[in-house]
Amino acid sequence: MKILTAEEMGAADKKSAEMGVPVHTLMQNAGTAVARFALRQFAGGGLVVVICGKGNNGGDGIVAAVAMAEAGRKVRVALLGRGDDLKGDAAAAWKKALGRPAIDTREIADEKTLGAALEGAELVLDAVVGTGFKPPLRGLAVTARDLIAKSKASVVAVDLPSGWDANSTVMSTDGAFRADAVVTFAAPKLAHVFGQMTSGAFGPVVVAPIGTPSGAIESKTGLHWAGTAKAIAEKPRGMDGNKGKFGHVLIVGGAFGKPGAPSMASLAALRTGAGLVTAAVPREIMPAVAAIAPELMVEELDGKAEPEMKGMTVVGIGPGLGQEGETPEFVHEFVRRVELPMVIDADGLNAFAGKTELLKQAAQGRTIVLTPHPGEMARLAGMTVKEVEADRVGLARKFATEHGVTLVLKGWRTLIAHPDGSIAVNTTGNPSMAKGGSGDILTGIVAAMLAQYKDNVAEAVEAAVFLHGLAGDFACRAQDEHTVLATDTVGHLWEAFRARVTDADDFTWICGLAGERA
Repeated sequence: MKILTAEEMGAADKKSAEMGVPVHTLMQNAGTAVARFALRQFAGGGLVVVICGKGNNGGDGIVAAVAMAEAGRKVRVALLGRGDDLKGDAAAAWKKALGRPAIDTREIADEKTLGAALEGAELVLDAVVGTGFKPPLRGLAVTARDLIAKSKASVVAVDLPSGWDANSTVMSTDGAFRADAVVTFAAPKLAHVFGQMTSGAFGPVVVAPIGTPSGAIESKTGLHWAGTAKAIAEKPRGMDGNKGKFGHVLIVGGAFGKPGAPSMASLAALRTGAGLVTAAVPREIMPAVAAIAPELMVEELDGKAEPEMKGMTVVGIGPGLGQEGETPEFVHEFVRRVELPMVIDADGLNAFAGKTELLKQAAQGRTIVLTPHPGEMARLAGMTVKEVEADRVGLARKFATEHGVTLVLKGWRTLIAHPDGSIAVNTTGNPSMAKGGSGDILTGIVAAMLAQYKDNVAEAVEAAVFLHGLAGDFACRAQDEHTVLATDTVGHLWEAFRARVTDADDFTWICGLAGERA
């Protein structure tokens, strides 16, 4: 699913009209979609207040109000301004609402009339301004924002919370409406994937199809949503499947006193579906690593000779490996000599600090996936963490294309940058995953997905990152963000695999756990 700018979304609407789908149809479909989502997710019999601006976003809100009234909800429409100021399809929607006795329509002129309109609201639909808006909010929109901030009503944003710049790539923004859920249309915009738009960690941000032809959706951002790739793991395995068909993952890592990291990476690879998993670790920690699961095979890693590679499909190297003595040189030589697809993490990455030309040489004609957190990325790129965070997209794209690697830059909205310059943005995951071991788990998941889908590298890595975050979301829902351990995430991978990002009503869940009710 492509990620659009505000301008590209506007162009898509215009092109839709040229392709036979007029704005009127898009507005009707958008408003109806908002109503369907709100009725399902915020079921109740209380008052619904729709706050509308004078543009097409307000028109979407008015259509939603009519649909909710027809479904039996008590509805009030508060138009910020005069109905005579509306134009085009928004004006037509307003006239239709006026003709419905069941809908309480009000023209809002000041704070007093707005406060009266909001009184008793159980649910508010924010349809003040949409994708084409440029901050800041002014006039009655500011008043509405401040009154809604004090309200106990749930808030569903139509397109995006009023006050957000659709082109924003920041996590949060001042001056926007609060929202408990967001329904946008056709495709996510930059703000939907990079921003934390809802008040809760799992507040829904969904994309509703409204009839926009696929040929009308064009983007030059080079960005797409990682969740689309999850489909690769949703096709049932053939009944004639056997362990040989799902790959053999080798995890190379560990050091004296550090059995945890390779153990967790190996466990994650097993749970993600690899047919076989072997951990190559130092002799001293072999018993501890072997104890993580009876299905895991172990062999000795002495830092001088390569582990047995016969029959291996993918290698994950780095978890708990350490940086002492000749370890960096061992890593360099191992990565150079072993031509299998490889996931490099943790101390495997640190071995290449200041020596990324070795990675570039090794990546020629093969698959190498790097999974750095911002600190590791800073060491690789020879810059500060602050500089890494200042332009994550630009840096990830530049590094991936220049070195011919797939780069998974972890952090808020983990990025998966590919050698061709395209970037997937991941929107799963939560603060409970800010624990030691989470990176090791990801290494195992990525390696296992590559082992199973070796002919679809981009999708395999994107799906792995998405599944890891989604499993973390399920783990956090089951516990509390303070108590979740990295291994708890592995225990919820089954839920992540079974979940579907597009629900039965055709809403694609960019954020939130699909289908969960408020």
